Amino acid sequence: MICNTLDEVRANIDRIDTTPLGAERIVRNLALPAGTDSVAYCIQKIQSPSCRITRNGKNFYCDVDGITITVNAHSFTIITAHKNK
Repeated sequence: MICNTLDEVRANIDRIDTTPLGAERIVRNLALPAGTDSVAYCIQKIQSPSCRITRNGKNFYCDVDGITITVNAHSFTIITAHKNK
């Protein structure tokens, strides 16, 4: 259910993080400027009112502004982000 999923992600927004390699992957996949704080960027996108969050298995999928951010549902680690085709 999207409402519960959204509430769960928002309740844990302060836990969202990524690994150093994950941060590099996000910057590369989204073609962000070098030095961009990828976690802050993703959190801003996730908090957007137009963000649609679903859960499939162990991951949340946050779709907003033509990108999908994949977040592990247990650790709240951003796995990857990519532009939608």
